[in-house]
Amino acid sequence: MQDIAHPTSALAAIDPITLEVIRHALVSITNQIDANIKRTAFSPYIYEYNDFAVGFVGADGQLVAQCTGGMPPFVADSVGMAVRDGLLIYGKERLHHGDVVVCNHAAVQGQHLNNTVMYTPVYAGPRRASLIGFFAINVHWIEIGGIQTNSTDIFMEGLQLRSIKLWSKGEPIEEVYRIIENNTRMPLELMGDIAAQLAGCLLGREMTAELAGKYGVDTFHGAVARILDQSEAAARAFIAGMADGVYSVETWLDNDRSSDVPVPIKVKVIVAGDELTVDYSEIAEQAKGPINSGYYGGGQTIARVAFKYLIGSAEMANEGTFRPIKLILPPGKLISADPTAPMFMYPTPFPTVIDAVIKALETALPARVPGGHFGTHTGVRFYGRRPDGSFFDTHDSGHGGWGACATHDGAGPFRTMAHGDTRIIPLELQESLMPFRIEQLSLREDSAGAGKFRGGLGFRKVYRITAPCNLGTNLDRTLCPPWGVQGGKEARPRRITVVEAATGKQIRADKENAYRLQPGDLVCVETGGGGGYGPPAERALELIQRDLDAGYVSTVEAAHDYGVTVGRDGKAQRG
Repeated sequence: MQDIAHPTSALAAIDPITLEVIRHALVSITNQIDANIKRTAFSPYIYEYNDFAVGFVGADGQLVAQCTGGMPPFVADSVGMAVRDGLLIYGKERLHHGDVVVCNHAAVQGQHLNNTVMYTPVYAGPRRASLIGFFAINVHWIEIGGIQTNSTDIFMEGLQLRSIKLWSKGEPIEEVYRIIENNTRMPLELMGDIAAQLAGCLLGREMTAELAGKYGVDTFHGAVARILDQSEAAARAFIAGMADGVYSVETWLDNDRSSDVPVPIKVKVIVAGDELTVDYSEIAEQAKGPINSGYYGGGQTIARVAFKYLIGSAEMANEGTFRPIKLILPPGKLISADPTAPMFMYPTPFPTVIDAVIKALETALPARVPGGHFGTHTGVRFYGRRPDGSFFDTHDSGHGGWGACATHDGAGPFRTMAHGDTRIIPLELQESLMPFRIEQLSLREDSAGAGKFRGGLGFRKVYRITAPCNLGTNLDRTLCPPWGVQGGKEARPRRITVVEAATGKQIRADKENAYRLQPGDLVCVETGGGGGYGPPAERALELIQRDLDAGYVSTVEAAHDYGVTVGRDGKAQRG
């Protein structure tokens, strides 16, 4: 790989072995801290669901390295944005060894207030005199006050902290801890997670300082600069391999959670030489409902995540990777909203818009762009009060099918493209902590889009309620089911149904409302599948038979989508 020229002598002098050791050591450190947080956090939202990300940010706030399993929207820019805001407020001269800063401010990060970045400066070299960067961790704080549903501005959504020192020169600031602890309904879980986040920052700081000290600060800085430049060169080479042009797509969200009016998602992708511009100028305006995000936590994040999926996993995700990505994004849009806009459900549009950016390039990258994925959180939230008066709140979200590609069937059920390596909380743990039991968890037959290669399948999950509680839901993509590409068919969208034990009545619970649940009620979550790739008529008969035998496809849908008949012996045949 050809390096971009760099003027420093340190870059010219660094040998390739040392460069690779430092490159992989930085990722290894973030991965080790990732594992430590999972072992020490208090809430399953962190230690099972993995709703956090770990990163190392350079001295000027540029993302250098991230853990391999972190939430993509966090490390795409939120950790760097928080650090850059701290540098703006404090300056490097007032950020000392032992300081720890927290930030969740919507004007900075453009996401809901639960996403709180904590970071600490990393000083290295003789007498720790050189600032080499910041070790930063973004954790979804489980509960920070605010109303439970239907916010209309950011001030209703909880505690706001804009670049506030939690520790100063190695000493905790007790007043800030008291403010946080007294602005949450779940102090035990939140303060435990904060302790795990703090421990991760401090240990990551020491390990990174040790790495820089081992090779020398100048060599470390030279390696970081070259890592970013190499990532930029790889990204530009990928873009240069695409045909220049303007590629566009239009789709919709079901609504903005304040009305039933669809929300238009119009995106253009402009390829010119070795630069790629994502044009959001025609995307929906800022919403009344709480699905907004800011420029940096919204539109920029989405473009970066989509590009990283396209370029693949071989290259690190860092600031260099994203240098060739440009935006056209006027203020006041759904994903460049005013910082006072409601953002509690900011992630809702992300899977669909990420999918749309990728879909726009179907003709430019026909062998690389897959069918649409299920593209919605399919979230269910159970919350209320225990008999002792304590508050409980759990978020569970569906895993669905991803789109098929040019070489194989779609994967899944997985989380959305906005989630990365987040997992289902184990059923046994859910049942031990929350007022329900799981009566079914299975793949959802006929949920995948047909094609030469079919999409991935969604699942069906059934909860039996054991104590009174409230249900909130967060799902989308009924107006734009996961699309097929290159002649593949769309997949089946998602749905959530409540069955009342007392009346037997079935209620479609497709909107974010406080459904009051009673013991014996059923909540059935059915997630969507992924879109197909290529004409269904080209699917190999043995693959259709395999799906029939496994129960992935019914005989009715096999006949409808693939034109096969199934005999009494269960064997499929064409014609």
